[in-house]
Formats: sequence, structure tokens, C-alpha cells
Amino acid sequence: MKYTAAHWGCYEIHSDGAEQVLKPVAGDPSPSVIGGGWMSGAFDENIRVARPSVRKGWLEDRNRNRCSDDSFVEVSWDEALDLVATELIRVREAHGNPAIFAGSYGWASAGRFHHAQSQLRRFMNLAGGYTGARTTYSHAAAEVLFPYITGFSNFQLQENMTSWGHIAENCELLLCFGGISGRTAQIASAGTSFHEVESALATAIAKGMKVIGVSPSRSDFEDMPGAEWIAIRPGTDTALILALAFEIHAAGRHDQAFLDRYTDGWEPFCAYLTGTADGQPKSADWAARITGVPARTIRDIAARLPNSRSMVSLAWGLQRADHGEQPIWAGLTLAAMLGQIGQPGTGFGFGYGSVTPVGRATRFLSWPSVPQGRNPVSEVIPVSRIADALLHPGETYTFDSKNCTYPDLRLVYWAGGNPFHHHQDLFRLEQAWQRPETVIVHEHSWTATARRADIVLPATTPLERTDIMMNKRDPALVYMSPVRAPFAEARDDHEIFAGLAARMGFAKAFTEGRSQKDWLRWLWSEAGKVAQREGFDLPDFEAFEADGFFTVPDEPAERVLFQEFVTDPDGSPLGTESGRLQISSPCIAGLALPDCPGHPTWMPPIEGTADVEQGMLYLVSPQPRTRLHGQLDSGAASKGAKIAGREACRLHPDTAGDRGISEGDVVILESARGACLAGALLDPDIRRDCVSLPTGAWFDPQVIDGRRIEVHGNPNALTIDKGASGLSQGNIAHTATVHVSRWTGQLPDLAVHLPPRIEPGPTR
Repeated sequence: MKYTAAHWGCYEIHSDGAEQVLKPVAGDPSPSVIGGGWMSGAFDENIRVARPSVRKGWLEDRNRNRCSDDSFVEVSWDEALDLVATELIRVREAHGNPAIFAGSYGWASAGRFHHAQSQLRRFMNLAGGYTGARTTYSHAAAEVLFPYITGFSNFQLQENMTSWGHIAENCELLLCFGGISGRTAQIASAGTSFHEVESALATAIAKGMKVIGVSPSRSDFEDMPGAEWIAIRPGTDTALILALAFEIHAAGRHDQAFLDRYTDGWEPFCAYLTGTADGQPKSADWAARITGVPARTIRDIAARLPNSRSMVSLAWGLQRADHGEQPIWAGLTLAAMLGQIGQPGTGFGFGYGSVTPVGRATRFLSWPSVPQGRNPVSEVIPVSRIADALLHPGETYTFDSKNCTYPDLRLVYWAGGNPFHHHQDLFRLEQAWQRPETVIVHEHSWTATARRADIVLPATTPLERTDIMMNKRDPALVYMSPVRAPFAEARDDHEIFAGLAARMGFAKAFTEGRSQKDWLRWLWSEAGKVAQREGFDLPDFEAFEADGFFTVPDEPAERVLFQEFVTDPDGSPLGTESGRLQISSPCIAGLALPDCPGHPTWMPPIEGTADVEQGMLYLVSPQPRTRLHGQLDSGAASKGAKIAGREACRLHPDTAGDRGISEGDVVILESARGACLAGALLDPDIRRDCVSLPTGAWFDPQVIDGRRIEVHGNPNALTIDKGASGLSQGNIAHTATVHVSRWTGQLPDLAVHLPPRIEPGPTR
């Protein structure tokens, strides 16, 4: 049997006549919807990049007018690689390696070898280094905050999250902020062989666990039958959590002994909570006005939490908002007040259902990866501040307790990612994209990023190459066989970089004399050493290649977050400034940041209630069900869910009726940043003051009546490009308000699923 793998699952490769078809591996209880669009999206010849292409304006006079309607000239691979090498050398010699930004953002492949980010970093480090990016769009606020308040990195915290089995056996009440859904749990970084979140939830609920779900939309809890839905106003979760803490404290139901033994900084937070510090008690009545949740409901939840074995769970999406550090800090504090941290099935959770492996009870194995070397350049920027860096070189900003300066970036090199999907305020990013002297992109399809590049090098998809899936949080190792030969002249990233390395004088150092098959054998050999240390053997490489699938011998590893610390806080202190959980952090307080105080605090977001009172709606932009971020937007699953070719947004029927909108209409969403079109779906299970537009429709701005409008339904035409705070500088995708009305103009044709204008080069 031949197999392949993706971030959304593992698949058997079957022949159906002359065609190859993919079927989810046997034993996956909930195969991903995304997989239904993989083949059609990956092999859509309308949008595949066939040959190396150079933007005509850049080729002729090096202009920087990077927009979606420029022509491209096809050139040979030799010409393209010569151009790229020349540009890298020119910028390095004229401005230094810090002027090169190589911020490739993962998720391009579940394969261990053809991991575009690793290949790019290996190449750039050998070329003298580059300015890179820190943190992620997924959970930047948490990544920066958690080391201060828990002593764990976000990665360590995720790996130690309490296992689903403990939750099923011990949790009586799951208070869930932001949702736990099979929709978001379809994916896993580095791939997944099965999807267990829905079945884990079903088991826990069948054993008697009650669920209280806090979200503007009930769909965030669709896999939890019987869940109580608390329809909170977006961006106000911190106020609700503080009110729960206040009511528990006022009733004397908090665990003071736990707070005294295992936390630091309770007193200043308590003074804020009770109003002693600022004159405003954070009561249920106070929070009701902010959150839209009735005070009696808040008091009821506050009464139930201490009487149950309770887990306070927060989704990743909750912290992708203005002041995004605050809800997760407040959630940890609430869990500490209940005194159930470190016990099986209770306490604090972050990321359950945000990706599928969180809470998975398998042993984690540190499989090998492609060595990247060391970056000689020390400059980094927060990943979501790329537009700021391009627009404001030399400007200072704060990040993770440091004062930083944006470098002067002259060249952008992107492989394996699409910033014109995941960044906020894409019209602003488009302006920033004019500043670099050169933009180089590896891409298999004509995404919005490829259309705004100067040099586009056609890359293969994972279905066109051989690789190995090795995910330390998954029990399967998968030999990924190609389904088809590479499209047209596409090459994989390693081959592209090897060609560049030869031109720049370090080919031997880059390839180490290994063919791609040799690299796979090396990875497997190194993996065998890991397996032996863990007490089992891997088959030889040829046997693995023939079988295609190896399952690590079962050895469940149930985990309880903070159990070791709670069992022996003196012998196993946390890596915080006090060695305990920081309810208040003197270190953060000492930074004197106006948007991130030293303890959990309610601060109104930059856009919110005042705008909605004027007829605007809160914009919610969840992850889609039919694709991974923007991947496979042209695939059958994604296209099948669109309305008139546009991404579908959800509105409450009353909200739609007030605006003269019927199901199936095309609507226009408008914010202070821009406007986009979308199809309308009516949903009674969403707040009346909200509109939900999933992220990931490929950015397709067009000029209509003299105005640029995104016509495909990308919510990041509307969102705000601002840091969550001066601490994390995380993105705030979930903080935005918009006008919504029925579109009455002529419906423009989509351009983004068709290729740009291509002109044959003079040498072809």
C-alpha cells in the first residue's frame, strides 16, 4: 500500500483506472473535510505556476508596483536562478544580510524533509544569515506571556496539557471559552494520522461531564451535545472571567490555601478584582453591561464551578485579539482560585480542539529534522509585524520586555507560505509590499502572494514528491509516496535551493553530497536511534518504503498539567520569577506598558461596543471547515461551500432582515480598512450583533466604480493590523467591527482562480 500525509490527515493512495484517488486511512474516526478538496486544489491547472516567472515591471525597470494585475514573463530555470542569486548577492553586499527577510511561515507540507521553512533557513544561514520572525499568527500572545506566568513555553505547555482520558474520567464541568470543535481540530502541525477530538468529547460527555460554552456562535460547540451556550459579546471574555472570579471570592469559595502555596501576586490582583485599587468591583453586574451575559447567569456559573471538578479551557483564537494576553492570564487565575490545577481532568486548559493533538495521550518522540545551522544575523521581528517593519525601518517598538528597532529590509524571500492570507489589513500589507527592492517567492499556485512577487519559482506540492511524515505527537510514521509527477517545470524547494547554492558557492555544504533519497535514508537512520532509545526498533528503510506506514508500539502517556509542580512545589518549582504561578508579574508590571499591566485586567478593545451601537457588527473570522487557512481554496470542498463563488458569511436572521438581506444574497462588508463581498447564510445560533466570515478566501481586490473592493470574501481586507500589546505584538484578527449591507451592484467575475497574464520570455 502507498500512502501520503497532510496537516489534515493521512491517506491511502488507490488506483481508479488511470486516475489515483485518496482515501483516509482506516481507523481514523473523523476524517477531515479538507481532504475532499486536496486533489482538485493541488492539481488545478488554471492556478498552477508552470514555469519560472518574472514580473514584467520588475524585469524591465525594477519597478515596485506589486499588485494583482501585472504581467509575468516566463524564463528558463537557469535565467531565474541567476536572477535570484544575483539579487541575494547584491543586497548582501550593498546592505548586509539583515536586509534580507526570510520569514517563511510553515504549514506547506507535513513531510519532514520537504519542510519549506527548514530548507529556506538552511540555505539562508549558509548564505550569511537573514532577518527572521518570532512567534506565530496562531498564538503569539500566549507564546510571549506563558513563560512569564507559568515558566513554560507555549510549546511545553501544549505538550503537557492534561490528557483527554483524565478529562473523561474526572471532569464534571468544562467551562470552555472560544470553543472546542472538530472543525478546528482537523489539523496538526507536522501531520496527523487520526482525529480524536470529537470522540474524546463524546466519551467525556457520556460519562457525565457538563459543558458550558462561551462564544458568540454556537457552532464552536457543535460537537458537544447538550452544551450550555453563553452568547458572549466578542472580545469581552476577560470581563466575564474577572466577574466569575469576583463572585467566587465574594462568596468565600476560592481556595486561599492553594493561592498561598502555589501562586505569587494574589494580593495586588485581589485589590483590583474587588475594586479596592480602582474603585470598581468586577462584579457580575459590572460584567453584564460589558459582555451581554446576564448577571444571574454569571452568578450561576460562579456558584457551580467550586462545587464541581472543573476545567477552565480557552481556545487559541481567544488571544488573537486586542489585549489578547488578558483572557488567558485571567483564565489561569480563575483556575488557580478554584484550587484544582495539577489534578487529573481539572484545572486549566489551552488549545483543546485548536489542533487535534492537544490532550493526546501518546508518548512524544523527538524525531530528527533537516539541520538548519545557525543564523549569524540576530535581528528578528514579531511575525505579525511585517507590514510595520517594511513601512517603518528604523522605528522603535517594544517586544517581550525589550526595546527593538525595525531593520531596513530590502529583499523578501518567501517559501511555503502566503502572507496575503494570514496577515491583517491586507490593503495596508499591499502598500508595505511596494517598499522592498525585490520579492522572491516559491509557490505552486498563483496565490495573492505569488501575484505580488518579482520572481516566482514554481514549486511542487506534497502530492508530487517523496517524503516522510514524522510528528512527535503522532504514533504513525508515514512514507509519503507521490501521487503524480511534478506539474510542468515545478521543482521542490530543496532542488531550487541546491541550484542557488551552486551559484553562490556553497552547494556541497547545502546538500552535504546527498541526493534527496539519501536525505530520507539519513532521516530514517537518525529516527532509528531515537526509537532504540525508546525501547523499540524501526524496520529498515526499504521495508518502510514498501509498507508505507509504521505505528509506534502503543505506550499511552497520560498527562496532568502542572502535576509535578503541585505535588512538590519546592522540589519542582516553575521557571517564573517566584517559582510559582504568577497571578501578578512584577517583571511585566515593571515594563510599565499601558496596554499590558502586571496582572489580568479588563481593557476595552480598540473597536467594539460603541461602533455596534451605531449599527455596525462585530466581525468574527473563524478557521474554515473546508480548507487549511488559505490552502486548497480552489479545491472542490472549498468551492462547494461558497455562494456565487464568494466565501459565505453567517448572520442572524433578525440581523439580516433588518438589512434587507436574504439567504443566498451577496453582501458587502465594510470597515475602516477596506471592503469585501461575501455570500449570506442565515444562522439563528449566532449573536445578532455579529457576522462570521471564515478566513482563507484568496485575496482578490478589484476596482469597482473607482474603489478597490476585495470581491472574494477575505476577512483580512477588514481586520486591524495592530499588535495585541507592547508585550507580545500578536495579531488581533478577532477585533474588528464592520458595516454589512446587501450588494446591489453588478457582481464582478473572480480573477484569483485564474492565472495572471503570462508572456513567453525571449529565450523560450
